[in-house]
Amino acid sequence: MAAWGAYSGRMTVRVVFADDNYLVREGVAGLLGRVEGIDLVAVVADPASLHRAVAEHHPDAVLTDIRMPPSFTNEGIEAAKRIRAEHPSTGVVVLSQHIEEDYAFELLADGVAGLGYLLKERVSEVDDVVRALEDVARGGSALDPIVVEALMDRKTRESSSPLLGLTPRELEVLQELAAGRSNSATAKSLFMSERAVEKHVGAVFQKLGLVNESEVNRRVSAVLAFLQVNGGASTH
Repeated sequence: MAAWGAYSGRMTVRVVFADDNYLVREGVAGLLGRVEGIDLVAVVADPASLHRAVAEHHPDAVLTDIRMPPSFTNEGIEAAKRIRAEHPSTGVVVLSQHIEEDYAFELLADGVAGLGYLLKERVSEVDDVVRALEDVARGGSALDPIVVEALMDRKTRESSSPLLGLTPRELEVLQELAAGRSNSATAKSLFMSERAVEKHVGAVFQKLGLVNESEVNRRVSAVLAFLQVNGGASTH
């Protein structure tokens, strides 16, 4: 799988991992334990243990499954939101077995900073997981490209979407931004020149009313507009 972000230097990331499935828990822990730059400080099996581990270890990032005891529905989402509220310096990457758009909206309803949403199939691509953990630990975001594509398809079908004024090419560029790709990575992914990407990015910012903000803030705001979470993701 092509990388959707760019490393800005490897750092050691202290991680707590949570999954109720023993085989998954041991398998992922084994993979992460062999990665240089990852310090796996705790491995737990349920939300209560996860919160205790975060309070005890103050990790840089948490990797957690969505479905955990007791209801096996959205415990991971609730845990992620609570961790971000109580420990704002800790990023959280949520793993999902399937594309669950409502859960993605719920996770990102208050913003994307310090949050990631990946499909569990990414676990086999350990570099992708490590990159996501590094990104959220820095306060960035990490959204699985497949999830981004599903969200985009959903949002562009809504009559009130702010994306309706974008051209198909601008939508493709915005999708790359939402997935965390840089201009150079976007150019390679879409077989365009970097100058053409810059032009389309500028057009996206202009059409979304993001002309008077910093580059970083504009990119984040563009993703928020893409997800329609800046006004609250209540239109599930």
